[in-house]
Amino acid sequence: MTVQQGVYYALGGLGIFVFLSVIVLILTWSERKALARIHMRMGPMRVGFQGTLQPFADTIKLMTKEDILPSWADRRIYWIAPVAVFIPAMLLWVTIPIGRDVVLRNLDMGLFYIVAISVLSVMGLLMAGWGSANKYAMLGGLRAAGQLISYEIPFIMAILGVAMLVQSLNLVTIVDGQANYGYALVQPLGLFIFLMAGLAELGRTPFDIHHAESEVVGGPFVEYSGAHWAVFFLAEYINTFTVAALIVLLFLGGWRWPEMPFEGATHSALSALWFLLKAASVIGVIFWIRGTFPRLRIDQLMSFGWKLLVPLSFINIIITGIVLFYGWPLWTLTVLSLVLLGGTLYMIVKNPGANTERNTVTVHSVRATQSAPTPESASGTDG
Repeated sequence: MTVQQGVYYALGGLGIFVFLSVIVLILTWSERKALARIHMRMGPMRVGFQGTLQPFADTIKLMTKEDILPSWADRRIYWIAPVAVFIPAMLLWVTIPIGRDVVLRNLDMGLFYIVAISVLSVMGLLMAGWGSANKYAMLGGLRAAGQLISYEIPFIMAILGVAMLVQSLNLVTIVDGQANYGYALVQPLGLFIFLMAGLAELGRTPFDIHHAESEVVGGPFVEYSGAHWAVFFLAEYINTFTVAALIVLLFLGGWRWPEMPFEGATHSALSALWFLLKAASVIGVIFWIRGTFPRLRIDQLMSFGWKLLVPLSFINIIITGIVLFYGWPLWTLTVLSLVLLGGTLYMIVKNPGANTERNTVTVHSVRATQSAPTPESASGTDG
């Protein structure tokens, strides 16, 4: 690598960091406002116009807040864990384009690179739980590992379904393959699988079980404060934007549509703006889901992944392979996906709590056992 290339990549990395930092500031304000709107509240209003400076106030607070290190923690693992979560979130943007020419490095195996890097963040969560030497933090770290490993399967299989249609792992090629339609119209089932698995990978509601405040009081992050706590959630918001960007690239046509009669820098700027507007729409759906649906129990979360999403992801691959092998028109894949998606949504709505009856029976059994007379009480002897 030449010196000129090294300077280019260094400046590109700095540009990505600044760009994502601005995006995170916007997302934190937008999420508060969106949730407030759903809950019929006003949200941030005091710092700046309509609370627009609230993210900067939060940043100053977190940077100046005392950073406490528990005396019983493993110092090295405790400090490295936030970095181990943050770096993979940044590395993903090496090959994610927001326009045809707006990308640091367009890799031919871009999707493979994204899948390989995205699985590394789970190590940071485990390190945070282990290094904190706290039973709640460790429990949250183990929950995160089980959840992320489970939902990584449908996440990857949904990506593979799109790659089969295009016969490429290059993200620019995938966007070019959606010239007249988005793959959301061809694989609506794949879009549903990717969105649900993506939310689980992010650990956002209703899949935020690994840091559930009502059960594990913050999960892997319970012993963190100040700047180190902020790094975890900086990575979470970056990953939220990453999932939205991937949905736009894989299913919604990326920076395409409508065809704009501009060339050069103007075309690149408008394409990037169009891409960001689509990503903002997807993020709005993610915020809406958080403000609407309750958190799943751990057994419901794992059942949803292994009993529903994993089988559906393999079925999606099978029907895509059949359509491509026999050369059927793509609308047949759309019909098959819609039938399967409709059946899936019907099952979810019809039976939202699959284990409710079992738990009710268990509770009644325990109560009956507690109220039943013991042999000692039946014989009249003292307990």
